Formats: sequence, C-alpha cells, structure tokens
Amino acid sequence: MSQPQSTHGAALASVPSAQADDGMVQHLLSISKSTRAFLSLLLMELDLHPGQDQLLARVEPGVPVSVSALADQLSVRPSTVSKMLDRLMEKNLVERTAHSHDARRTMVMLTPAGRALRGRVATLWEKLEADLASAVAPERRENLLGSLREADELLTAKLRRLR
Repeated sequence: MSQPQSTHGAALASVPSAQADDGMVQHLLSISKSTRAFLSLLLMELDLHPGQDQLLARVEPGVPVSVSALADQLSVRPSTVSKMLDRLMEKNLVERTAHSHDARRTMVMLTPAGRALRGRVATLWEKLEADLASAVAPERRENLLGSLREADELLTAKLRRLR
C-alpha cells in the first residue's frame, strides 16, 4: 500500500508504508514526542510546562533580554513568548520592563525565584542528558550527537526560510 501524495513530495507516494515508517522523519517525530513527554513529566516536578524551561534557560541572570530576541532564540512567535511570560510572571519567575532607551520594546528579566528555578532546570537537563548518554555506547555517542546536530541545523535553516 502506498502513502497518500502530498504537495511536498510526490516521491513518498511510491514508498511502501513499512519503509516510510523506518525513515528519518518517523524516527525524528518519535524521538521528539518521546523526549517532550519524558521532559514534561520531569518538569511537572518543577511546576513548569514544556517550553517554559527553555525560556528560563535563555534569560541570563541580571541581563535583560527582549521578547523578540527570546522568540528568535526559541524559534516561536513573539505572541507565544508573551503567553509564556504571562504564566511565568504569575509564578513570580520573570518580570517585564521597558527598554531603557526604547519604551516600545519590552525587556524580560529573571526574578530571584526565576534564577533559582533556572538552576534546577539546568540540573534536570543534565540528569536527562546523563541518562540518555549512558544508554549509548561511548564510542557511538559523538557520531550520534553529530548526526543530531546536523539534522537540527538543517531543519532550523529550512524553517527559517519558510517563516
């Protein structure tokens, strides 16, 4: 049985289902879903949702960052960052301020509670990284990491061209 034809590649139309399931896209989707689900469970312990951890990690303690810069770093829209910030402000983890020279720009800073939680997020990520790395033979880790980095850069570049 063949896959339905899409506007993004008629080549998939002739690929049998079993082979398509073994392709890079299927594996990347599976890895992404599993990683997000696993991370979500770990973040629940910190009372965070997926994505909030990444935002906290992008805000350096004592260094204001603009909403638009955060959106670029996270590869999301500024409106998505604003919604995330609303939720993090409710928890007293971040604060918004006007830019010192341009009142139209909104800047974000971590609160003391945000700094503390940012450290806990880093520890959580390190633990998850160690757990995943320990499941891969040491001689294969660097190749795997290189391949993942390459796929990430390729997809990020393609996505930026489409936005």
